[in-house]
Amino acid sequence: MSEDPQARQELAARIEQRRSAVTAFLRGARPRRNRLTNISIVGSGLAAIFTVGPAVGGTRFTGAIQGILSLGDDSIVWRVLCLAAVLLSLAAALATNLANSHAVAAQVSAAEACNAELDGLETALAFGSLPTDNAVDLYRQYVAKVAFIDDAPRS
Repeated sequence: MSEDPQARQELAARIEQRRSAVTAFLRGARPRRNRLTNISIVGSGLAAIFTVGPAVGGTRFTGAIQGILSLGDDSIVWRVLCLAAVLLSLAAALATNLANSHAVAAQVSAAEACNAELDGLETALAFGSLPTDNAVDLYRQYVAKVAFIDDAPRS
């Protein structure tokens, strides 16, 4: 590739297009990653809380809860706490496995790194401190890391 100004402009347009696609991906993936992480942490923590009372307090704990809620049988307390713990543990496990199976955190990290690299490349290209051939090679290296992100449609 030559130092043709038109070639530099085309590369700059491709970089901008790819950065738009990466930014759009990050807008959706970051909240998803955060949501799955929070569900996992909160679900695990609450499941532990629901089981610690009966585990530590035993029948005194369930009897006290039975009295506070005016229940006829303390086994209802055990059942409700165990069911809640199971459901919360299940939610935490599903959230963790969904995040891991889709590699959400790794994809977000790769996209953030690529976005920063493309920003630097765009700047170097704009100020002419990088030959076009080298810029193309760097562009290929950077976008290879985010092959899971589709290009934004050209306008």
